[in-house]
Parts: sequence; C-alpha cells; structure tokens
Amino acid sequence: MNSTTNHTLDGPAFTLTGVRLTGLTVKSFFLRTLDLGMGTFGPGSSATMVRRPTMRLTQRRRDPTTPAAATTGARRSPWRFGVPVVCLLAGLLLAATHGVSGGSEIRRADSPRLVDLVHDAQNSVDRLNAQRDALAAQVDSTHGASAGTALAAMLARADELAGDAGLDPVHGPGLVVTLSDAQRDANGRFPRDASPDDLVVHQQDIQAVLNALWSAGAEAIQMQDQRIIGTSAPRCVGNTLLLNGRTYSPPYTVTAIGDPTAMRAALAAAPLVSLYKQYVVRFGLGYSEQVRDDLTVAGYTGPVRMRYAQPVGPVGY
Repeated sequence: MNSTTNHTLDGPAFTLTGVRLTGLTVKSFFLRTLDLGMGTFGPGSSATMVRRPTMRLTQRRRDPTTPAAATTGARRSPWRFGVPVVCLLAGLLLAATHGVSGGSEIRRADSPRLVDLVHDAQNSVDRLNAQRDALAAQVDSTHGASAGTALAAMLARADELAGDAGLDPVHGPGLVVTLSDAQRDANGRFPRDASPDDLVVHQQDIQAVLNALWSAGAEAIQMQDQRIIGTSAPRCVGNTLLLNGRTYSPPYTVTAIGDPTAMRAALAAAPLVSLYKQYVVRFGLGYSEQVRDDLTVAGYTGPVRMRYAQPVGPVGY
C-alpha cells in the first residue's frame, strides 16, 4: 500500500500507513501473516472490520510489464498452440494406420518369415529326393532285367554324357577356396567404420570365384557338398546361402579339380575377386586358397530336366 488512510473509531485514534500503526498498542500485530479479521480496535470500540483474506508479507506482486513477466508469458504461449497441434497430428497418424491395416495388426507375431519358408522348402526337397532315389533304383533294376538292343544303346549314350553333365564323380589335383564372414578382434569388436554388409560374404563374391575357376578350365567344381552344374545358382537368403534347394552357413568351401596354377592366376586376375580381397584386408573377411594333389568331387544327384520359358502371347511387337 502506498497511500495513508486515517480511521477514527470509538477508541483511541490510529493511523494505518502501509503497515505502520500509531495510537494503538498491539503486541502481536506484526506477525508473518496480517489478519484484519473480526477484531475490535481500541477499548470500547463498536466498529468491526469485515474479514479479508490473509496476505503473506513475504509475497510480492510482480509488475506484468517487467521483462521477467513478459518472458514468462512468451515462453508459455507456444504450448497453448503446440499441444493441440500435436494431438491433431497423432490422431491423423492413428487414423491413417487404421486405414492401411484395415483394422487388423500390421505385423502379426505369427507371420511367416523368409527363413522359415526356406526351411520348409528344404524339407520338401529332401523328401522328394528320397522318393526320387527310390524310383531311380526301381528303374535301374527294371532296365537290367529286360534291356533290349535299343534301350541298351540309349543307356550307353547316357553314360557317356553323364560325365559332361556333372553326374559322375571326378578325382584329381585341384584347388580349395574358402570364404568366410569377418570375425571379431581380441576385444570382441568389429572395425569402427564397418557396416553390416561389409562383414559378410555375398552372393556376388561366390559367383566371382566360380566364374574365375570355370574360366581357368576347371573340370569339376563342388561347393559345400553339392556339385555345381550348368543349372546351379547360389542365392543369398539373409546371412545364409541357398544352393539347389538347400541352405548353407559360412564358411563356404569351393573345391575345383583342374590345373591349380591356372586357377590361381584366374582368381588373381578377376576384378570382383580382387575387390573381395580388399575387404579381407580392411574388414577381416576370410579368404584362403589351398592346392591339393588329390581331390574328389561328387556327382550331381538332383534333377537335370531342363525347363524353358514359353511366350504367353504372340511373338513380336
């Protein structure tokens, strides 16, 4: 309070200037809280004052024009608009998600994974291979029992072509090439600037090795436990390799029968193999070449029937 107000009651006169009193002795007036409630001022006073809310002396009002008050108002004002905007955007996102999913879960826990589908296909291939072997044994026994002149000639011709088709096992000197994913160092860490793709063997790396060996005149090539023929196509499935319906994990071993010197020279000259060797040095991928005097490559046991694409409509433009 900045003004001075004089009040005259039935008792002794007093002057209230700010919180200063004159003409009135009140021992406990200056407390932490000033209460101008239902009190009688002076002996025999008949005047009473209406109770007013308590006011703490420690509280001070802040001028709303001061910089602090203006800053507080400026700091709080964006929230009045930001919160509704955020809620509106969240509602739009939920509505869009519901519309895309059609009311169902976008990613179900029981949804099939690619690896599971590959495993199911591999089990089916193994089962069909067993049936094929049983039927082939029946065919061989039937041919041996009643082989005519024409049939005998056809079987002899098939035996001659079996070697070129990769159906017969091959023995001789050759080269063993091994490719593997990068390993952690002594501290259990990979190179700091390496990405996940830099640390694994890719499909193109295996194809580069196979093509280099074929170009060097390899007589027979085997990868893992399967013979590579003209229709074999290694494919990457996640961090595994799919070959002839079966999946394999690294390390990948390629066995080739032929001239070891020529095959090593072809590998050294292949651009993609040289690129892979740079990753070997930089990121720790595995690569090795071993010359062997006597190797055995198994014959291919899968189906060899060729299938050709057929036009769905008239040929031409």
